[in-house]
Amino acid sequence: MYNHYNYRVTPSVVAFAKGDVTGDRVPDDVYLTGTKSQDSPFIENITLYVKNGRTGAQTRVPLSDNAGYNPTLFLGDFTGNGVSDVLVSINSGGSGGFMYHYVYSFVGNTPQEMFNFNAYNAAYEYDVIYENNYKVRVVSKRNKKTYIIDLSKRDKEYLNEIYDVNGKLKKPITGFVNPLSGLYPIDFDSNGIYELSAYQKIAGLYNADALGYVVNTLGWVNNQFVLQNQYVAISGT
Repeated sequence: MYNHYNYRVTPSVVAFAKGDVTGDRVPDDVYLTGTKSQDSPFIENITLYVKNGRTGAQTRVPLSDNAGYNPTLFLGDFTGNGVSDVLVSINSGGSGGFMYHYVYSFVGNTPQEMFNFNAYNAAYEYDVIYENNYKVRVVSKRNKKTYIIDLSKRDKEYLNEIYDVNGKLKKPITGFVNPLSGLYPIDFDSNGIYELSAYQKIAGLYNADALGYVVNTLGWVNNQFVLQNQYVAISGT
């Protein structure tokens, strides 16, 4: 690969982890490679590799969204088969704080995508609707759950922009829920099997107007991650 000055750019290892991900009880080398710029922490062409600890054979997995900041690896068992899976996380670097996340299994040296952030974002959609009396209704379409956020403690300037003196909306207003901003492996029940805790920011009038977070817990059931618990988290006053 060459940059615009026509100098050859060599990929380097940008993240590394070691553990048995192929299921033969021999630790494997798991790593991400990418191309770095000299004057920026931005990394392009991020690619996942597994080097089999027993045979030395390499398996290469290209990632659909493969450029960003601070790529990391986590190895843990998400399925309960006793073999570690691979969680890849990449910070997009955008103002929205979006993250790129993938989970792969390499049992039998065969890569299988278990989680893709694009598929998750498409599957988990929400309505954010401002209502009278300083309330915002958040509706999760996936499981048809509704949450009410109380805005009454917000500063008067903010509320006066939205409500009249009687707490009635001056006009219809909707907010939105961002794509994934974090995906964290947590063994909630301490059984050695990890779940995923997914965070999505609830935004009001604009992206920086954070109203809270939707927090979804996902567990592996019938060969897919399914929604186990859902919460809406808000900052205290």
